[in-house]
Amino acid sequence: MGSRRQARILAFQSLFSQDLNPQSLEKLLTLGWMEPEEHTDLEPDVVFFTRFLISGTLEHWEEINTVIEGLLRNWDFNRVGKVDLCILRISVFQMLFVKDIPVKVVIDEAIDIAKRFASDDSYRFINGVLDGLRKERGL
Repeated sequence: MGSRRQARILAFQSLFSQDLNPQSLEKLLTLGWMEPEEHTDLEPDVVFFTRFLISGTLEHWEEINTVIEGLLRNWDFNRVGKVDLCILRISVFQMLFVKDIPVKVVIDEAIDIAKRFASDDSYRFINGVLDGLRKERGL
């Protein structure tokens, strides 16, 4: 698994846990939910990118939620599954605020993470929302 994919998965898992059990940013960035031996095995670039995704997504949380809500068609924001929403939040952050990652890569990574962690049809929903953002913003 590539280091950026691993970082995206860790950021997703951290933000999912944050959604269920809110913590301070400092505590969240320590990745304290991981087993100590798992954490020490992480490459520095994985830790750096994970922290970047977490802090950036949280910094733009309200704006990201507003963007996602505006992209939903015939679906209430509060009905979006927590797993799907975490994947969408990280992806929207990357699409809007990280210019050195191609949008296609962000969407492909989100689909792969959804296939691994979300329900069977979630990847289609996530793809639709992110593709809608791509088209709407001309990304």
